[in-house]
Amino acid sequence: MTVSPPRDAGPTPARHPYPAAPRSGPVEVVHGRPVADPYRWLEDPRDPATVAWSAAQDLLYAEEEARWPDREALRGRMAALLAGGGSGPPVPRGGREFHLRREAGRELAVLAVREGGRTRVLLDPLEADPSGTTVLDAWEPSWEGDLVAVQLSSGGTEHSVLRVLDTVTGAVVDRPVDRVRRSPVAWLPGGRAFYYVRRLAPERGPGGAGRHRRVYLHEVGTPADRDTEVFGAGRPQTQYYTVATSPDGRLLVVGASEGTAPRNDLWTADLTEAGPDRPRLRRLPHGADARTAVRIRPGGGPLLLRTTAGAPRGRIASASRDATGPDRWRTLVGEQPGTVLQDFAVLDGPALDRPLLAVVRTRHAVGELTLHDARTGVPAGTVPLPGQGTINGLTIRQEGGHEVWFTYTDHVTPTVVLHYDAVTGRLRRWPGGPPAGPSAGGVSVSQEVVRSRDGTEVRLFVMSPAGRPDRPRPAVLTGYGGFGASMTPGFTPQAVPWVRAGGVYAVACVRGGGEEGEEWHRAGRREHKHNTFDDFDAAADHLLRAGWAAPGRLGVLGSSNGGLLAATALTRRPQAYAAVVCAAPLLDMVRYELSGMGASWRDEYGSARDPVEFARLLAYSPYHQVREGTRYPAVLLAVFDGDTRVDPAHARKMCAALQWAGTGDGPVVLRAESGVGHGTRGASRSAGLYADVMAFFAHHLNLDVTGGGPA
Repeated sequence: MTVSPPRDAGPTPARHPYPAAPRSGPVEVVHGRPVADPYRWLEDPRDPATVAWSAAQDLLYAEEEARWPDREALRGRMAALLAGGGSGPPVPRGGREFHLRREAGRELAVLAVREGGRTRVLLDPLEADPSGTTVLDAWEPSWEGDLVAVQLSSGGTEHSVLRVLDTVTGAVVDRPVDRVRRSPVAWLPGGRAFYYVRRLAPERGPGGAGRHRRVYLHEVGTPADRDTEVFGAGRPQTQYYTVATSPDGRLLVVGASEGTAPRNDLWTADLTEAGPDRPRLRRLPHGADARTAVRIRPGGGPLLLRTTAGAPRGRIASASRDATGPDRWRTLVGEQPGTVLQDFAVLDGPALDRPLLAVVRTRHAVGELTLHDARTGVPAGTVPLPGQGTINGLTIRQEGGHEVWFTYTDHVTPTVVLHYDAVTGRLRRWPGGPPAGPSAGGVSVSQEVVRSRDGTEVRLFVMSPAGRPDRPRPAVLTGYGGFGASMTPGFTPQAVPWVRAGGVYAVACVRGGGEEGEEWHRAGRREHKHNTFDDFDAAADHLLRAGWAAPGRLGVLGSSNGGLLAATALTRRPQAYAAVVCAAPLLDMVRYELSGMGASWRDEYGSARDPVEFARLLAYSPYHQVREGTRYPAVLLAVFDGDTRVDPAHARKMCAALQWAGTGDGPVVLRAESGVGHGTRGASRSAGLYADVMAFFAHHLNLDVTGGGPA
């Protein structure tokens, strides 16, 4: 690789007076090809030039924002939609039920404990930080329920600090443990110790990066620097680990995966053979290119596995703990055409005449809950759900029982916790959660099928005004298409006011996601990434062809990997859209591996270190596909300074490139927000972001959200 001397060229005259941004970055020769990076200087947020440029962009954004007459009305409506209460499913431990809970009107969720029919707050992040920038990332009660490990982070960084609380008093009973990030916590009986995952100190990691992780055994009450390392030495820094234990403390399961790869390795150990600080880990063979999760049953017995080994849509199998491979497993619930296995739980309480499996699948992204005989896998019934929605977070009593809890949501229904009793067959709302907000009226949801360029059928959810057949309308299209993540139905507060005002909001289930199983994911990753973009183009064309979207009034929205999708749609077909919003987006695919969590995504996108993969990345990298003189639509790029997953530099560089190159009527603006990151945020922060995004669309797609219909 060679580097040319920097060049300095002023911005091309544009229709908008944008802040000066010299094109002074290098041109590097990568695998024999020259690659320009004119705005590399914007990668350093502390550089005085970047600070000055960012301040000027803040002023520009404020000026643009002032032109959106619907912003305050939308903010109020978003706040009202988010004001309802909500809860996560309870985790029963030792006669108590632990759960996340957000009361109506509260900014953040708290960790609550329910016992004896009464609920009390164990941990409120706002008490630790009234500013609202400290959030609860993860928590795990001990098997007895008298202790709970909590992880909190500040400023959106997701760099958590782990503490142990006494459940009765709420007092911290252990020294804080830093360098954790939503670590799994696997308790041993008695609450004396737990396994967890922690990054090495920077000085211990090669190159001082401090990204290498290890599995440790921590004894409650002792300093973390005395913890025993039990797994991870000599493994790559991009490895992520999981840990789990059985309630009796006999079984330990350790998992390892390379970044976000769709495969993992598993080890098990019988902790009675040696002390917990020196477990004899044995590899559990399950296929070289599969992902498997172990369900630990109370009382021992064979392992129950959820796996893609030999079944890309997922199956449930039973295996002895000394099984040598999948050929020695017994399939209980096989792969089913048209559905994707998501989760399962074992119901084996004494009140049942036979043990059951509660199995969650999705059919074209819509959730289903069925029952099966746990010994034979034979179907035993279906649990009717409130609608076409999504089930998450199955929980049961660790000592066994006939009850299961889970959350349910759909596009117009806020998340609620439901409770199913396998003895009575009754499904009801769990009484331990606070009242949730009402379902959104005035919104109709349909699922349509479009054909991509190669003929593949792609599903598309379309939200439209109920009882109003007149169209076309201003429309917003969104999608994700990466990492096997599915765009399942979920309450969408940013869409509800838009649709009630007369707009259309559509969600495309493109390849790269998991809506149709692991093969669907792999059909949209690495060398097949073009399928993701082709599917999204087909969805946009369908909205226009079917009359949902008005010509010249179609917008695109994407976040994170979805921001990459939206930006690629922008650079591939800028004339097709009137407005584009990218939040926390990946945009420089030549250098994505060098910042944030990019190194762990190589299995998804490929690596610029490989000449063939580099060529593919460069061919669609939005930052490198910006072309001078192109009439780009209005573009809003949203970034968060605490984001440790996707570096905000992606959006800064893209913003400068679009402002330099574009000749369209719409502005290119950067919305920078401080004190938050890629993940959890307070209700008012969410309402503000949603309102700004949809006000931007309302302004540039010409929808009057105050009057209730198109302008």
